[in-house]
Amino acid sequence: MRYRLTFVSGLAVGYVLGARAGRERYEQIMKGVRRIAENPAVRNAGEAAALSGRQAATKAADAVQDRLPSPVSDRVRTVRDHRARAGSDWGAEAH
Repeated sequence: MRYRLTFVSGLAVGYVLGARAGRERYEQIMKGVRRIAENPAVRNAGEAAALSGRQAATKAADAVQDRLPSPVSDRVRTVRDHRARAGSDWGAEAH
């Protein structure tokens, strides 16, 4: 019992001290992440990757749509139509 109490006490002290240091480190990391995310080159690369992903998803959906069971195919078509009305270009023809 004595060892458990010592262990739990040490765990609690370590948690409190780690939480304080952890919060400071978290703030440092987030500051760096924000700085990187605001970099125009990084933003352009992210947008290009998102566009490529959407185009790849469209090609994949088109390639397998005829082979899918009809309920799944209908669901894909419904999602495409919904996103088209919402202004997303997912499922739009890739040019």
